[in-house]
Amino acid sequence: MSLLTTRRDGDLLWVTLNDPERANALSPALIGELIDLYRRPLRAEGVRALILSGAGRNFSAGADLEHLRSLRDAGPEENLRDSLRLRDLFEAVLRQDALTIALVHGACVAGGCGLATAHDFVVAADDAKFLYSEVRIGFVAALVATYLPLRLRGTDIRELLLNPQFVDARKALEIGLVNRLAPAVDLPAVGEALAAQVLTTGSSESIARTKRLLLDVLGRPLGEAMQHAAEVNAASRATDDCKRGIATFLDTKKPPQWR
Repeated sequence: MSLLTTRRDGDLLWVTLNDPERANALSPALIGELIDLYRRPLRAEGVRALILSGAGRNFSAGADLEHLRSLRDAGPEENLRDSLRLRDLFEAVLRQDALTIALVHGACVAGGCGLATAHDFVVAADDAKFLYSEVRIGFVAALVATYLPLRLRGTDIRELLLNPQFVDARKALEIGLVNRLAPAVDLPAVGEALAAQVLTTGSSESIARTKRLLLDVLGRPLGEAMQHAAEVNAASRATDDCKRGIATFLDTKKPPQWR
């Protein structure tokens, strides 16, 4: 049985983590299904936004306990292989060209936080709580540390990773870990409205290029980053979307409606 359920609704793809008995823990099987999904060329399939949620009481409890037990006596090579699978997952989410939104309710722990915050937007239910618990059990939240700077300032990253305590939804919004709050029953509606707003306001092609740019300039020296940004800027001017956008704005003094 699949650990993911999917539902296509026009240009939206609704995805649900479907292992509620284990609090949607990131087992090797679930990680594999997620990698396969997020590596798909969704925009080429007509999907402009993917919205992820979790079945049951929690979004995700992070690492799968049975899998952790199996790794107690693992050697360096096996540990690296396992870590690289998690890297593949987070990178697939970050590099997905379609807009991505995570709807988080209940507990979101360790790798579950990594999964959620790799999305472009996170909408949190008022009962959501977040915990980067890795150092509590001797792990290092190494992979998430590479892209949390896209969301948070350094002092908040240190607080989350070095002094792990549950962060409630309101605090998560305050520091920028999440983008929106909503009552749990309204999460799907708020997520859909957010997708509609973004996709109507912005060109899908421009959104995809901007997403790639934000990743590609992360950590680069300033001069190198600016050179790459100038090349992206120049290339975007040749796209059909840019030509349409400029023509519409010059004719009507308003940008196009893209959806």
